[in-house]
Amino acid sequence: MPYVRHWLRNSILLFALAITLGLVAAHTHLIQPHDLQLDRTIQKLRTGWLNHTMEGVSYLASPVAGVVILALWSGWLLFVRRRPMRAVATFLVVAIGWNSTQLAKAIVARPRPPREFMLDPEIGSNSFPSGHTAFTVAVAVAAYFLLRESRHRRTAVVCGVLAVVLVAFSRMYVGAHYPTDTLGSVLIAGSAIFFVTGVWHAWALPRLHRLPLMERYGLSRELGEGDAAHVHGTVPGGRRRAAGGGPAPTGGRHRKHAGR
Repeated sequence: MPYVRHWLRNSILLFALAITLGLVAAHTHLIQPHDLQLDRTIQKLRTGWLNHTMEGVSYLASPVAGVVILALWSGWLLFVRRRPMRAVATFLVVAIGWNSTQLAKAIVARPRPPREFMLDPEIGSNSFPSGHTAFTVAVAVAAYFLLRESRHRRTAVVCGVLAVVLVAFSRMYVGAHYPTDTLGSVLIAGSAIFFVTGVWHAWALPRLHRLPLMERYGLSRELGEGDAAHVHGTVPGGRRRAAGGGPAPTGGRHRKHAGR
């Protein structure tokens, strides 16, 4: 997981921006009419096969599917790949990035769009932000963190962006969310992930060995591989070592672990 400078400031600013957007959208008339009009424009595209497709896309990011995906992904990293550090980091990024929406929902308290516009009426929590979209954002960022030092990093970025756009579109298409709900979910999930990166390096990573099964499934080996990469010419984030053998300056006091 990369070390992000000013992670706390960035997290707070994004969260404040998201909450401000949500409160304005939910409790004033500045955004609501435009939100509803855009929803209705998207819903004019409805047709039989597309209805089923968009409902399926939404289900892939639903709470039930999300729990299954997160459990399988983290379990695969831990038990099959034997990468406990990556397993825990991935779990934290997705779980916290996803569930951070519950706090924003409670603060903003925006009602869902009118039920008569929904393909399948929602009976869940408030509308702002979209939990489905936030889950997809968190998954996309977690995948990028895993692949950012590989040749697949650009593919991870492109696929992640497309997945977020598709899920956000599906939530508006089925009538479950307004456009600002999906935008707010990107901000909220981003805020939570900034926070996770900071806490990971400042507190969680140095204590990871205390968790059960970490050493059994190769924590020391995984840490050693990271140290070896550091010694042999790269430093966190794939940067080359500076001339003279020392690491290129990054401005962060957690440089040793920044690429984990």
